[in-house]
Amino acid sequence: MGRQPADHLGSAPPPAEDDTARLFFALWPDAATRAALDGMAQALREACGGRAMQAPHIHLTLVFLGNVATRRIPELCSLAAGIKAPRFEMAIDRVAFWPHNRIVWAGPGACPDELQRLVAVLEGALQSSGFRFDARPYVPHITLLRNARAAPPQAVAGIRWRIADFSLVQSLRRDNSTVYEVVQRWPLGVCRT
Repeated sequence: MGRQPADHLGSAPPPAEDDTARLFFALWPDAATRAALDGMAQALREACGGRAMQAPHIHLTLVFLGNVATRRIPELCSLAAGIKAPRFEMAIDRVAFWPHNRIVWAGPGACPDELQRLVAVLEGALQSSGFRFDARPYVPHITLLRNARAAPPQAVAGIRWRIADFSLVQSLRRDNSTVYEVVQRWPLGVCRT
């Protein structure tokens, strides 16, 4: 009968060198904003067909990292804790359709300066720390429908979203579907008026 080393008793073994997690930084809506976005998705589904995002998974990606070694997650959390950015409000007043992947999405008609700066600061910190990330031009969007059959109507009732924090999120496969779990959240500073 072999014995485990004492430092591993009662805990999971340390992650293997190649263990990875699929990660991204995101804005995670509060309950009222999430309900409003879910209502928008349900209304658009009537017009466009497709499958609505599950309400608990509605988010706006800031920076997509992809697969990251799990041993580097504490480093990511430390990096994010050092981000200084103000709280802000954003109008979700635009809907659009990407025909190549049949996605209906919502976003701001004009990207707030605070959002652009938050993304730029995150990307700069990630680059300085040697993290790879999706460096395509940033298009702030919230996926509402997948497998849509038609483009949405252009007129939508806008939603005001007060952004008070940002999150590191892990994308997981469970029961043949994707689920998102918030790893950690960080508050933004006081809103400028």
